[in-house]
Amino acid sequence: MGKKQESVEDVPCGNTVAMVGLDQFITKNATLTNEKEVDAHPIRAMKFSVSPVVRVAVQCKVASDLPKLVEGLKRLAKSDPMVVCTIEESGEHIIAGAGELHLEICLKDLQEDFMGGAEIVVSDPVVSFRETVLEKSCRTVMSKSPNKHNRLYMEARPMEEGLAEAIDDGRIGPRDDPKVRAKILSEEFGWDKDLAKKIWCFGPETTGPNMVVDMCKGVQYLNEIKDSVVAGFQWASKEGALAEENMRGICFEVCDVVLHADAIHRGGGQIIPTARRVIYASQLTAKPRLLEPVYLVEIQAPEQALGGIYGVLNQKRGHVFEELQRPGTPLYNIKAYLPVIESFGFSSTLRAATSGQAFPQCVFDHWDMMSSDPLEPNSQAGNLVTEIRKRKGLKEQMTPLSEFEDKL
Repeated sequence: MGKKQESVEDVPCGNTVAMVGLDQFITKNATLTNEKEVDAHPIRAMKFSVSPVVRVAVQCKVASDLPKLVEGLKRLAKSDPMVVCTIEESGEHIIAGAGELHLEICLKDLQEDFMGGAEIVVSDPVVSFRETVLEKSCRTVMSKSPNKHNRLYMEARPMEEGLAEAIDDGRIGPRDDPKVRAKILSEEFGWDKDLAKKIWCFGPETTGPNMVVDMCKGVQYLNEIKDSVVAGFQWASKEGALAEENMRGICFEVCDVVLHADAIHRGGGQIIPTARRVIYASQLTAKPRLLEPVYLVEIQAPEQALGGIYGVLNQKRGHVFEELQRPGTPLYNIKAYLPVIESFGFSSTLRAATSGQAFPQCVFDHWDMMSSDPLEPNSQAGNLVTEIRKRKGLKEQMTPLSEFEDKL
């Protein structure tokens, strides 16, 4: 950064300039052009390799500062392309960032730069989880619509390895040419080409790593309820059956549909809640599991500090997968995986255990399936689900399968 500001008439290519007075028209990024150029195209938005997986709730110490907080959050969301600011249904203001340090910087900016020093209260950091399934549903589940005239049959199964990541990376998505998408799915993931053309949608937010596939044969009026099923799926995949966390890596197969002959009896009001219930039922019959976010940690340290590093990583459920000595130096490069939920205070604990000789760098790497069953109340995943539900103000006990599945 330069030490002083100067106004200039024009700037040659390859320089960075600051422009004033545009902030009200721009959300996170935009392309500026002069009006004469009619064929200008927007430059693509940056895609980040990390996800905002650590969240905190913020509120004002003094209630009268609330307008400052709302305005400050808007400005923070514009100033940092990575940060996500949302308002929960409960009215909480949530800030999501890539990690503990990123959030610390965002909160400092929010308080000092965007709110003029007004005091805020910050909750403990909360980690986002994802819900997935381990195997195909043990049976085809069925749910009836509220008027009992329509029935949806569905199964859930986990996606093939690497498919969720391909959707995240944008290699496969809802806007692709169906033929090109079918080719990738059949060649790389072993899908049947005809089946690959029958994907109804992706979700949540129409681009997420879950999908609905039509497996029906010869069903009347199916296209009329497609939009309603998709709407129910978007709702369900955003708030899963375990703890209302986003789903990930689940493929829902519509096996059969029985519909009333009159269009008035199969409208959105009948189909959307039914689709949501049948999706939850198929998730719960397919061995549901929790996915936790995992950091890739890179640590540089001398040989005598290695014992302390391994000790801290074992204590925090981390595991080392690479240890290399840097040629010509006494330093070692260590790479390890560390669950995000265990990462709070990791840097300070590590420095204390190695007398300040180890320097960790954490970056979000992948989602890892928790081995314990969340349906067992005293398992690690079960306790996590209870904690998440308590935090969200839901009933601590999960809604049983019988609430979502109907019998003929």
